[in-house]
Amino acid sequence: MSSRHRSGSSSAAATIVAVIADVMAFILILWILMYLLDANRGNDLVEFVRSSARWLAGWSHDLFTFDKAWARVVCGYGLAAVVYLFIGHGLANRLRRL
Repeated sequence: MSSRHRSGSSSAAATIVAVIADVMAFILILWILMYLLDANRGNDLVEFVRSSARWLAGWSHDLFTFDKAWARVVCGYGLAAVVYLFIGHGLANRLRRL
C-alpha cells in the first residue's frame, strides 16, 4: 500500500469526522436559535431539532442552573456544540497527520 493511498484514506476519514462534528454543532446551534426565537414546538421540524439536540447535549443540557431558562439553554447546548467542534476537528487534524 503506497503512502499516497494511506494519506488519502486518512484525509477522507478526517473530512468525515470534521463534517459529523460540524453537523452535530449545527443541530445544537439551530436548537438554541429556535428556542430563543420561540419556534412553534408543535412543528415537526422544530420537534426533530429539539429532540436531536437534547440527545446530543444529554450530558450538558442541565449542567448550569441559571435562573433564566434561555441562559441554561444557551450555555448547556452551546457548551456541547463547542466541545463537539473542538474534539471533532482535533481528531480530524490528528487523522490528517497519519
